[in-house]
Amino acid sequence: MNITLRQMTYFEALAETRNFGLAAARMHISQPALSMQIKDLEAALGGALVERLPRDVGLTRKGRAVLDQVRTILTSVRELESAARRDALGGQLNLGVIPTVAPYLLPTVLEQLQSQHSLAGMRIREAQTDLLMDELMVGKLDAIVIARPDPNARLVIADLFWDQFLLAGHERRLARIGSGVDDLRPVDVDPDQLLLLDEGHCLADQALEVCALDRRQMQINLGASSLSTLCRLVAADHGLTFLPELALEAEANAAPGLAVRRFSAPAPGRQLSLVRRATSAEDGWFASLAAVFQTAGDRLVARTR
Repeated sequence: MNITLRQMTYFEALAETRNFGLAAARMHISQPALSMQIKDLEAALGGALVERLPRDVGLTRKGRAVLDQVRTILTSVRELESAARRDALGGQLNLGVIPTVAPYLLPTVLEQLQSQHSLAGMRIREAQTDLLMDELMVGKLDAIVIARPDPNARLVIADLFWDQFLLAGHERRLARIGSGVDDLRPVDVDPDQLLLLDEGHCLADQALEVCALDRRQMQINLGASSLSTLCRLVAADHGLTFLPELALEAEANAAPGLAVRRFSAPAPGRQLSLVRRATSAEDGWFASLAAVFQTAGDRLVARTR
């Protein structure tokens, strides 16, 4: 019996969801149909790949070994499909963007892509960095926009622009910190007043790092899921937060009462980058996409200064 790409795709979905129903829903098929495909794959490979537990699905030792090979094969296939659908920026691209960038930069970027490149279609995936990186490496995404990762031989990184952090809050609360516009440092921020995004958001991790803080030190552990939530809270004088310059224009318009102060040099911030796999073919699309993001970001940040 031949092993098919469909069987491998279903097996990958099952391994990731650890549930036949969830895997079937992801693949848009019935649960019995998915179960039959898994059984056929097991028969072709001569052994059980999954262990059907009462509340879970686990991989056997053979299943774990097969999953590594399946992911390698599917990544190569997705690479082939990706190359086939791209014509510089004239074809479809699967792009991932972190939530603290997507709502502020994508409208301008997509407008430019549409006008400059007659973009036939772009699939956007908004998610946290770890998930985007996982999907990039298995070929589900062609490129991702994230804070610059550590250098890695498996990645090609194009730096886009530097996004400074501002201290945001109500004007009264900000006025009580420091004595002038040029002497504000991250360590001057009282951790008991600081509101941050939930764990898993790289922006929260970066804010904790520049303040030399541990989340457990904070009296208010809000764990918000969006910058918009944080901005509305601090605009109502419920604390302080770190706000990337990239988001200032949109959040200031949406949250009356929001004020910001700049940190003294060297100001904290993040280097935003466009990242792709080193194995993916570069026929001009990556450089073109990076140029569009860079131009849009530079213009947006410049307006805040």
